[in-house]
Amino acid sequence: MTSSRIAIAGAGLGGLACARVLQLHGLDVTVFEQEPAADARPQGGTLDMHADTGQIALRTAGLHDKFRELARPEGQQMRALDPHSADAVVDEIPAEGDDSRPEIDRGQLRGILLDSLSPGTVRWGRPVAEVTTTGDGARLGFADGAVEEFALVVGADGAWSRVRRALTGLAPEYSGVTFVELGFDDADRRHPVLAELTGQGSMMTKTGGRVLFAQRTSNGHIRCYAAFYAPEPVRPGPADLLERYAGWHPDLLRFLREHDGEFAYRPLYVLPVPHAWTTTPGLTLLGDAAHLMPPLGVGANLALLDGTELATALATAPSVGDAVRAYEAGMLPRSIETAKACASGLHDLLSDDLRSMAA
Repeated sequence: MTSSRIAIAGAGLGGLACARVLQLHGLDVTVFEQEPAADARPQGGTLDMHADTGQIALRTAGLHDKFRELARPEGQQMRALDPHSADAVVDEIPAEGDDSRPEIDRGQLRGILLDSLSPGTVRWGRPVAEVTTTGDGARLGFADGAVEEFALVVGADGAWSRVRRALTGLAPEYSGVTFVELGFDDADRRHPVLAELTGQGSMMTKTGGRVLFAQRTSNGHIRCYAAFYAPEPVRPGPADLLERYAGWHPDLLRFLREHDGEFAYRPLYVLPVPHAWTTTPGLTLLGDAAHLMPPLGVGANLALLDGTELATALATAPSVGDAVRAYEAGMLPRSIETAKACASGLHDLLSDDLRSMAA
């Protein structure tokens, strides 16, 4: 494909994977990111990279070996505990050599992608203020008044995507579920009870529409998520959160008491299902911008696959328009079916069935 410049809004996993594959094919791409630097904020917990989606994308990007250097196959362990006794109801330990869903910290994976790009590819501190189409391309406007035109603008700018606003006009809706994120540093030494409950991978316990989900990340850290139904987005304080989980085993309540100062509110927003659009010259979407859904272990995998499939299409199709049509013809049906499954999975997660490991 012969083309002019391609812009990607957002330096998340999907946008960076797209940029990496575009550069492997010698195409001109710039990533615009509103954050001032790569380390401007924590990148969250751990991700399981699925063999049939995320790992395929990493192979396409030529980064699977680097991923394997940091991946944790032991992180595939999954424990389900009784909320009242803290006894294990399920303890699934991965078999020797099982690499179907190894874990890696989101920050580590983002670092692999960033390091793979040519210097200057990501323009930090450049939030997109306005997106307009030009007939055969698109124009980006920035907060400082600067304007740049591109053959294609890729919206990889997450839940509140400005590119999506220009393409479909749809905004995410509150799902009725709120998450609270808590962090624990050096858990093996400072929080040994929580480390034992979590195991080497993930732990879940739930009842009455309330869930605690803990993940071990690298360096012995643990991130825990309390999830519960709430008619409107709420911001419960520590005491309010403990009251919601009254009656649970004291060791499990330590997840809510002993956190190391991290207490982040994450009301869960999702896009309507189906979320689709008519192919529009100059614009397309990937990742959460295209299919924001409950965080049940598939979002990062789909974003990576979206990004590498779009880049491959741009590198091989006869025109930008042909590439975008081919990409959307595969991505949209896949994301719609997955979003339907995740909507159902969210209710499974909040059910009383301890053997339902929707997360």
